[in-house]
Amino acid sequence: MNLLNIELPPDAVAELEKGNRIEAIKIVRTAKGLELKDSKDLVETYLHEHEDLHQRFSVIQSEHNRGALLKFLLLIGIAVVMAYLFSLK
Repeated sequence: MNLLNIELPPDAVAELEKGNRIEAIKIVRTAKGLELKDSKDLVETYLHEHEDLHQRFSVIQSEHNRGALLKFLLLIGIAVVMAYLFSLK
């Protein structure tokens, strides 16, 4: 499969702009009738060919990861406090 100079459906590009790689792959797979691996390769290649989008995507992904980590730490903190409070009884 030739992946050079590829174009993605506008909906897939919009999902990449939002940091949603999986949604972009789903859209490409449906729109182009490709297998999952080919769709993933197409999206990955598109990201690498469009450096500005790739950089924005990376920033969005790191923000999502940071948010998930903070939520996890908050949940752990609440669990520790709850365990402490229940141990006092």
